[in-house]
Amino acid sequence: MKPFHLFRTLAGATVALALISSPLMARPHKADTDKKEALYPDATREAPKLDLTSKKDQKAINEGLDAVSLGDKAKAEQVLEPIVESSKSKYAQALALQGLANLKYNDGDVKGAIGTLQKSLAIGVMPNDTYFQLLYELAQFQMADEQYQATLDTIAKWRAEGKKETADSYALEGNAYYRLEKYPEAIAAVQKAKSMTDKPKESWDQILMASYAQSGQKDQAMKLAQEQLAANPNDPEARANAVSVLVNAEKYPEAIQLLEKARAAGTLTDEKDNMTLAKLYLLQAQSSNDPAPNAAKAAQVLQDGIAKHTITGNSETYKLMGQSYEMAGNSDKAIAAYNLALPQATDGESALRAAHLLMVENKFSQAKPLLEQAIQKGVKHKGTAYMLLAETERGLKNKPAAIAAMKQAAQQPETAEKAKAWLKTAGVSK
Repeated sequence: MKPFHLFRTLAGATVALALISSPLMARPHKADTDKKEALYPDATREAPKLDLTSKKDQKAINEGLDAVSLGDKAKAEQVLEPIVESSKSKYAQALALQGLANLKYNDGDVKGAIGTLQKSLAIGVMPNDTYFQLLYELAQFQMADEQYQATLDTIAKWRAEGKKETADSYALEGNAYYRLEKYPEAIAAVQKAKSMTDKPKESWDQILMASYAQSGQKDQAMKLAQEQLAANPNDPEARANAVSVLVNAEKYPEAIQLLEKARAAGTLTDEKDNMTLAKLYLLQAQSSNDPAPNAAKAAQVLQDGIAKHTITGNSETYKLMGQSYEMAGNSDKAIAAYNLALPQATDGESALRAAHLLMVENKFSQAKPLLEQAIQKGVKHKGTAYMLLAETERGLKNKPAAIAAMKQAAQQPETAEKAKAWLKTAGVSK
């Protein structure tokens, strides 16, 4: 029986993708004496002349955009679509398209929102402030649709023509570079964003940490994670980031220490964090000359988590608990855990493990039904399961059944040679 392997899928650096919650809603521009400070005073784009003179169109535009804001899709489409199709005002058409773009975005149709917003911008009649704000909104839409290069291109156009720089725009740029795996560029952009404000967002540091880690700058990632945790010692997200960086740097004891500190304080309530702690102990056990102590700790974390409802007692959890107890040398508890995994298990791996442990104790009558269940549900190493079943039947002194099982093992590439040798020794020609 080959030893099981624990997949190294622990806490990964997660980068939050900030989406806009309330897209900009432009309203008909009033050519009045209101002296509002221009948002883009240095823009290179020449402000166009507005052609919205119809009071009917103005009223309809406002009515349609109000419907969009209220989430009344039917009314918004009923009012805005005719404006796009038949209004003589290019400005009215652009405003209607912008409203329909926001409607699509709110409805989850991001691709449709992008296309409609691009049509609105292409008409080219928006006042500069509205135009550039919508251009930036387009970059956000593209980011939400995972069009990362398009996001960068749009931001570059917005910045070059609008002659404006903001911390948020550099953070968005850094996020796009990170997704494109251009980590040096991502680092530079986020650092620029942080330099432009005294209130940087936590999500920016997540991008920065992940970029440091992915570009091999683990010390920088760790330094940033520690700074974040020191500033927010009770913040689960800051702790998760620190643990993630430590895990990526394979500093498992330090990651365990952080998680155990939180567990002792009663603040380790997230299931993912508790499962990460258990898996870290198992990784430590697998790399140790004496795996039992750390494996026992992994089992205890799982046991406590289930008791305190911070870990769900499902088939995967009980399977992991069984592996932990097995590695710790406690066969009885391992078998019990594997049995708890069986009712919800989608494969036969837990049944196979339990059966193997029972066979070691010569409990063949208990092992047999588990092996049959394992084969029926499916296991990665089917030949091994049939060989174990053959050995179980032999232990039960049922030679014909043992031969039948071994013939099945002989049909599996991984066990064919051994099975055929066994059959030959047993005097079975075919």
